[in-house]
Amino acid sequence: MEETGGVKLLGFWVSPFAQRVKWALKLKGVQYEYIEEDIYNKSPLLSKLNPVYGMVPVLVHNGKPISESIIILEYIDEVWKQAPLLPQDPYERAQARFWAKFAEEKVRQSVWEAMCSSGEEKQKAVKSAVEAFEEFEKELKRRGTKFFGGETIGFVDIVAGCISYQLAVHEEVGSIKILDSSRFPAISEWIKNFLNHPLINEGLPQKDQMFAYFSKRSKEIASRKMSHKTA
Repeated sequence: MEETGGVKLLGFWVSPFAQRVKWALKLKGVQYEYIEEDIYNKSPLLSKLNPVYGMVPVLVHNGKPISESIIILEYIDEVWKQAPLLPQDPYERAQARFWAKFAEEKVRQSVWEAMCSSGEEKQKAVKSAVEAFEEFEKELKRRGTKFFGGETIGFVDIVAGCISYQLAVHEEVGSIKILDSSRFPAISEWIKNFLNHPLINEGLPQKDQMFAYFSKRSKEIASRKMSHKTA
């Protein structure tokens, strides 16, 4: 493992955004100090390091804080050159950034909205999620590789990686079904390959704990939406 050079990561146990950064540091072989934050009772340290949003993750390198998970991933890739996450070719780098953005804005977000909504809104969110998965499936098939990053885990894999261990929980909490292995065989195989990597599977949150947390969160969000409608 490489020396930390003063690397710290502020995260929250169930945050998929903090998990992205953990994966990147592990794959790079970079040692770091992990600091667990309570995002519902933010510490003075978190407020100091991320005064604009006050959110995790925050990476601290040599005393300098960097926020926003995707920005942090790019920073890590630029500072620690081993096991590159982004391709060297400019066009392929642009494509990786495109699909990472798609994974965040279309795939992850639509699944979250489907879990936290109800009625017609839920139906629309599930439809959007399925359509996003269809595009992801096409891209994986087009590439014909083990991962989005080729035969090794790359930038897009890490950004989309929360699907691999949180999607089933979101489906159960929201009483929805998005990932059908017969409809999405390439994504299903990608999930299996991703989770089979020892550094990826190591230390993931327990399913029962995630279920309890997301059940509570989805009810809170649904209640807030309802109060806004009746206000």
